Amino acid sequence: MALGLGEGAELRTPMALTVIGGMITSTLLTLLVVPAVYAVLDRKP
Repeated sequence: MALGLGEGAELRTPMALTVIGGMITSTLLTLLVVPAVYAVLDRKP
């Protein structure tokens, strides 16, 4: 879908790229940012 192959692909390609970008962003947030924030907030004074 993101490769732009086939009939009507020029309409589907932007949506496919948006979905793929969102999946990559959410994966990075889940695997890297969320645990780091928990580690910072869990520090004991």
